[in-house]
Amino acid sequence: MNVIDSIVTQAASIAAVRRDIHAHPELCFEEVRTADVVAQKLTEWGIPIHRGLGKTGVVGIVKGRDGGASGRAIGLRADMDALPMQEFNTFAHASKHQGKMHACGHDGHVAMLLAAAQHFARHRNFDGTVYLIFQPAEEGGGGARVMIEDGLFEQFPMQAVYGMHNWPGMPVGTFAVSPGPVMASTSEFKITLRGKGGHAALPHTGIDPVPIACGMVQTFQTIISRNKKPVDAGVISVTMIHAGEATNVVPDSVELQGTVRTFTVEVLDLIEKRMRQIAEHTCAAHDATCEFEFVRNYPPTINSPAEAEFARKVMTTIVGEERVLAQEPTMGAEDFAYMLQAKPGAYCFIANGDGTHREMGHGGGPCMLHNPSYDFNDDLIPLGATYWVKLAEEWLAQPTSVA
Repeated sequence: MNVIDSIVTQAASIAAVRRDIHAHPELCFEEVRTADVVAQKLTEWGIPIHRGLGKTGVVGIVKGRDGGASGRAIGLRADMDALPMQEFNTFAHASKHQGKMHACGHDGHVAMLLAAAQHFARHRNFDGTVYLIFQPAEEGGGGARVMIEDGLFEQFPMQAVYGMHNWPGMPVGTFAVSPGPVMASTSEFKITLRGKGGHAALPHTGIDPVPIACGMVQTFQTIISRNKKPVDAGVISVTMIHAGEATNVVPDSVELQGTVRTFTVEVLDLIEKRMRQIAEHTCAAHDATCEFEFVRNYPPTINSPAEAEFARKVMTTIVGEERVLAQEPTMGAEDFAYMLQAKPGAYCFIANGDGTHREMGHGGGPCMLHNPSYDFNDDLIPLGATYWVKLAEEWLAQPTSVA
């Protein structure tokens, strides 16, 4: 692998920062300590910062040899927040906060971008500007959207923006990137069915919402199998059903909740429309009523073709063509989608390995994302930072007409 020597030299110190952040996880829009750590490091390296976008966001501004005179600029983004879950690991840098854990590797994302920032500050081997975007609240808070609403792209004008996420299961030393949709939209629904309660031994005297709800859950799946095109991806998952309080009482109501995932807005529109029709008409057929709520959260993450191809070429110079994989789309969601709606760019995966990097004392289970035994692989720090550096340098080196 063609990693930058100076980044390798500093990797241990950056890994220590990563482990400190891992030990002190903070949830969305609460990343005050994490933002302080980021700001302190950037300031220590002579990088001007801006704080407050998205409440706790930090933006570092690195000017190149020309002092940024070219007007060309690229954004590199790392997310900072943790998850509301209990960590099973018992190693020294395990979470010190009950019910909070860096189980998605955002601590490692911060570390990789910090390592790149340190190199940028010392070398500045480019013309133009690199904006280092440390974003809060990816895990459900839509921090990317909030930073944009707060003026991210107006205050820091950039022609492209890139993001990166670690990906367990891929062998260390590999990347994955592809054009088009790579992560899904995420939406939530809540349906309240209202019937008429009564004695369970006398069901004919009421309107039982439970079998109505069961039929509705089954019928929703016909949207996937019979309404949308077979080649279009979509998922409807009913994940919660709440009804009843006693075995001999027919409840008055049933509540269904769940999630919908798609790769296109068109499929999302279809699913929402058909779910509403099925819910309302199924209830009407049984003399029941329903309240239908559908909330769209993150849009699909769609990589720009030119920017994805540019990222692939940069990766190839670092790890070789055979270790740059096609990025298999996943039904997970990512709020970097908002940035890609506003600017050209690409979101890639960097391999986190199979979990064997973890020290003694980790809990049972695989080292997958959102797993209580997860830990970021510190071996990725030099590789990820090298990618950020080479990506920015080579992107800014393009003729203006290309970028």
